Amino acid sequence: MPDPLNCFILAAGFGERLRPITDHIPKPLLPILGKPLLQSIIEKVLLLPIEKIGVNAHHKRDLIESWLHSSALAGRIVIFPEDPILDTGGALKNAAAMLSGADFLVHNGDIISDIDLSALLETHRVSRNIATLAVHHYPKFNNVAAGADGLFKGIGKIAGPADRLIAFTGIAVYSPEFLDFLPAGASSVVDAWQRAAAAGRRIGLHDVTGCYWTDIGSPSAYAAAIMDSLRNTGETLHIDPTTKGCNYVMLGANIAIEGNCALGENSVLQNCVILPGGYTQPNKRYENSIVGPDFMLAVEESSFVRLSDKGAHIGTGGSDRQYYRIVQGGVPMVSMECSPEDPDFSRHIEYTSFFRRFGVPVPEMLGVDYEKKSALFEDLGDLSLYSWLKCPRNDDEIEVMYRRVMDILVRLHCMASDHIAECLTFEDRIFDYDYLRWETGYFLDRFVGGLKRVSPSDPSLLECELHSLASKTDSYTKRIIHRDFQSQNILITKGEIPRVIDYQGARLAPPAYDVASILWDPYAPMKPGIMERVLEYYIAGVAENARGWFDADDFNESLLYCRLQRHMQALGAYGFLSVVKGKSYFLRHVPEALRLLREETLLAENEFPALRELIMKL
Repeated sequence: MPDPLNCFILAAGFGERLRPITDHIPKPLLPILGKPLLQSIIEKVLLLPIEKIGVNAHHKRDLIESWLHSSALAGRIVIFPEDPILDTGGALKNAAAMLSGADFLVHNGDIISDIDLSALLETHRVSRNIATLAVHHYPKFNNVAAGADGLFKGIGKIAGPADRLIAFTGIAVYSPEFLDFLPAGASSVVDAWQRAAAAGRRIGLHDVTGCYWTDIGSPSAYAAAIMDSLRNTGETLHIDPTTKGCNYVMLGANIAIEGNCALGENSVLQNCVILPGGYTQPNKRYENSIVGPDFMLAVEESSFVRLSDKGAHIGTGGSDRQYYRIVQGGVPMVSMECSPEDPDFSRHIEYTSFFRRFGVPVPEMLGVDYEKKSALFEDLGDLSLYSWLKCPRNDDEIEVMYRRVMDILVRLHCMASDHIAECLTFEDRIFDYDYLRWETGYFLDRFVGGLKRVSPSDPSLLECELHSLASKTDSYTKRIIHRDFQSQNILITKGEIPRVIDYQGARLAPPAYDVASILWDPYAPMKPGIMERVLEYYIAGVAENARGWFDADDFNESLLYCRLQRHMQALGAYGFLSVVKGKSYFLRHVPEALRLLREETLLAENEFPALRELIMKL
């Protein structure tokens, strides 16, 4: 049995630097993408062998108590009301009856971090410390004097030449006897550290420099913490499903809309946090702001985007390319920066001109530097189809949008493909047997073996089936395809007009591959009825515009093979991006991609029994 451990979360403060936000919401209940900060802290500390959790409350005490009582963890939480407020030391003394029986972790209620709490606890328990403070080098807050022996020496100034200043993170572990250094009534825990150290007791310092850490002490810090959370999940937009009016506004990137918000018709949002109960006025632009029920706070742009001398960094996907939003002559543009060894740069430039010539709605190219491998493009905004679908929308709206998207494919597969001779790059850009086998090998290597650590029961039979799948897929009529035609690569521009990005991978391949990518998209699952109608719309559009190459029966037959190929490729990419590139947020799309692949292997189990068996093992 592990040694007992209790926890105390300091949640009583006024949050004065956050006003007027904290006039409505106490700081520990501020939402981060729909989850109160206090909930995130509790969930994190419960990864330790915690017996009881104490939480103090003073400012907006009724709201904190109401939330805690309604929590599923209410039975493990003890609330310590304070009137008057007791400060950091007095709060612990007030909870001495709960904390005196075992070591206890103290965590400020306004801190977000990825600090390893179990390592902090281990450091405390193998030492002879009466307290162990998690500290880091953070120049803005460095005021804790650390000795060469790793012990606390004081506050504010260095006592000896080997000492250094470092910052307290607001997280510490204490032994019960530390409570003896706290007086009754209001007091600061910092004064108790100094009393304990003066009495010869060890106040240890556990250095966590390099960990992610932020305190939600100001509107800018709060907005930045939300944007960090968005980026860590690979998103640019969070919309609570209770939001009203979402489908009548123009949304950009770096937006978090919390619960019970109302958005005014034709309002424009970019770099915004809309707090619970907040609303926007019709026909008004909101940018670099935190919006509440009766206030709007201007916040620095740097809280929402990563700024550099090249502009504001945009994009969160799997690409290694860098994109920046810049303004030249009052016109917003997107700057694309590629590495010197990027094999797709010249092709991207050539494809842009070719596609625009034949009505495929890619961004206009405004300038190119072949030597630096950079280019300027028309700014299409930030609202992808993937993000557009986050707003509550009815089936008719969704179907209309997807029909517009399929119009793009009709133009690509028909009109642009009819003029392929005008783009010589496509001569060696063929999605043939070898490329199809590369895709399935990628799936076996990066997902089946790399992520899932699974081996096929009969590798030889599986190889025969993948050979057959590639041969069959390769046999169908080839046209120009986008190759990654999924919801994150379609931007919804003004007037709800879809446009296409990330098309540098275009190849000659069966058109069904693009159709499989968008209609069976793991990022954006579709209702079967909508999918069937949109598919029929595409088939009718191609049949009307094809010049003798299209056969509906062949297309429908090829669709299942292309779906199999596409979803194995997608899962291989998710494995690579999560394991090799460290972008773990791609893992959340694995369940839907696997569901689709299971569905497809069931439909094809007579033709590919070994593949079906493998997929069912994953």
